[in-house]
Amino acid sequence: MCDTAFVTPKLRAWVLVLMVTALCGASVWGVVWYRSRTITPAAMLRRMPARDAVVLYVDFRELRRGGILQLLDGSKVGEDPEYRAFVQQTEFDYKQDLDAALVAFAPAGKFMLVRGHFEWATLRAYVAAQEGRCNNTFCKVTGSTPDRHISFFPVQSNLMALAVSSDDSAALRMNETAPGPDPEIPNAPIWLSIPPSIMKSGQKLPDGTHMFASGLERAEAATLAVVPEGKRYAAKLNVRCSTDADAVQVRSDLAAATATLHKMIVLDRQTPDAFATFLSSGTFSNEGRRVYGYWPIELAFVQTMLAGS
Repeated sequence: MCDTAFVTPKLRAWVLVLMVTALCGASVWGVVWYRSRTITPAAMLRRMPARDAVVLYVDFRELRRGGILQLLDGSKVGEDPEYRAFVQQTEFDYKQDLDAALVAFAPAGKFMLVRGHFEWATLRAYVAAQEGRCNNTFCKVTGSTPDRHISFFPVQSNLMALAVSSDDSAALRMNETAPGPDPEIPNAPIWLSIPPSIMKSGQKLPDGTHMFASGLERAEAATLAVVPEGKRYAAKLNVRCSTDADAVQVRSDLAAATATLHKMIVLDRQTPDAFATFLSSGTFSNEGRRVYGYWPIELAFVQTMLAGS
């Protein structure tokens, strides 16, 4: 048994100090670890107000490796004067500073989680120059019109939560992660999630895709992913239906829409539109409650679409 006579008040004080220091050190380490760990795209999606929203994910780092971003040098993306002014004043250029972006086009606005290299002090100075304001790390500024408010804050040093909405504090909706498991998402550098409400209404869809949207009205969920295949890419559709019979019908409707589009292109007897030609190349299959679609994407098609962007 220890002799407590040797445990003096001074020694007990030092033991207490060491214990508090150790606890504080562990807490600081925990915060540093939490802020430095990479948040997966699935975990990012759990922060998004994605109800009735079209969600787009783009891995810019992967596209940069594949040479796709270099094609933007000749496109119209960099011609916007507001974007050029933003790059000049904030020293941020998506072609070299942006690694990934998850965007939800929701009824309440546009919500983004953006991973990249950010000069936060420069961004705050930009907000001040635009007569916006920052409260600690949360900033907001009026956009190009009075009803467009831009708000943002750092989730991590390399991850920004940003919103464009009529609500000037909309970015705060991404401050916390929704409970539950991570959602199922494609393993692809580019993917698009389309909610059933959009497929049934046909709103916010590109021209020429409405006939395909009507074929997806029975779907519970649909994602379209773009994946590399050798020297080209491919678009892959993954549709989940409530029953096997619905999946059979969805596959039939999509195949019929593709055949109709192909016939229209042949009868037109003019130089076919590149996007319409791309859509007409689709093939479809079904397995259980799932429907799968496939479209090959040649590099020439990407160059054509970017040239007209």
